[in-house]
Amino acid sequence: MTKRRLTQVAEHAGVSEATVSRVLKGSPKVAGSTRELVLTALDVCGIERPQRYRRERAALIGLIVPDLQNPIFSAFTEALCGLLKKRGLVPVLCTRTSDGASEAHYIEMLMDQHIGGLVFIGASYADAGPEQGQALRERNIPMVLLNAADENTGVAQVRVDDALAAEQALQHLAALGHERIGMILGPVGHVPSARKLAGFATFQSRRPEPAGDWRRFVAHALFTMEGGATALPRLVEAGATAVVCASDALALGAVRGARRLGLRVPQDLSVVGFDDSPYMVATDPPLTTARQPVQAMALAVVASLGEQINGRANANELVMFDTELVVRGSTAARVRESSR
Repeated sequence: MTKRRLTQVAEHAGVSEATVSRVLKGSPKVAGSTRELVLTALDVCGIERPQRYRRERAALIGLIVPDLQNPIFSAFTEALCGLLKKRGLVPVLCTRTSDGASEAHYIEMLMDQHIGGLVFIGASYADAGPEQGQALRERNIPMVLLNAADENTGVAQVRVDDALAAEQALQHLAALGHERIGMILGPVGHVPSARKLAGFATFQSRRPEPAGDWRRFVAHALFTMEGGATALPRLVEAGATAVVCASDALALGAVRGARRLGLRVPQDLSVVGFDDSPYMVATDPPLTTARQPVQAMALAVVASLGEQINGRANANELVMFDTELVVRGSTAARVRESSR
């Protein structure tokens, strides 16, 4: 092993280069826990273990994440990493980067390292590309999609019931007296957003007095605060007194957009988010949002992955979770014009 590679393994394992050398030589003077750290570092760095340890190689599990700026992705990643480690599996985080590293690029690298499985978090199996997808199918790589962005077939999935989550938020706002409720969704074609839109349509069809052409109360935007702020004015102009957003980032952007219009939240406009990302309880005002059961969903992902690794899972398995509407200070009863 070159000096550079030796240093790389030592830094990753948090031990000295001398300790790495002793492990490579099979020295009995190295503690078992330290030896495991070094062997895991070899796996992550793509370096073949010494012959005596090859049967002990832990499976690498790739976690494919669109970005880490979205707090819910970070929350799922943290939960999955902890659970995978408890099973003796090695999580390898792969996220799109500004220099253009894509899912396909990471998958090619992982397959070269005898990958044990893949988890797509808020991404899509389709993003792997046709060539990589075919290679994964041919090798029967265990895979689980967590809240996938697109429709996918023949792959195990864990997701929330987006339509029900939207209906719960809408019913909450309707109970507060809001009759014209807007919805800010992700980009057109984003499947979880389409499911929320279906929930919006169902809600509107059940109302005693339908709001006419309710589609004018729907806006699409990128999953960013600026996306929410930019989408809001059109909904307010249409007469919306409340909005349901497809993410907490969009909801915080809607709050910002409302303030730009001189509106107060929740007195003039009620806002509901989605995810219950960290710190939503500390925003101004604290955000009413649909909470995803992150830990329970992560457990389901790892369980499905483990079953596939052991050859006992159904590749078409779908595990669905309900969200919990957490009511905070960003929603309030509608104030009628005559009472202002």
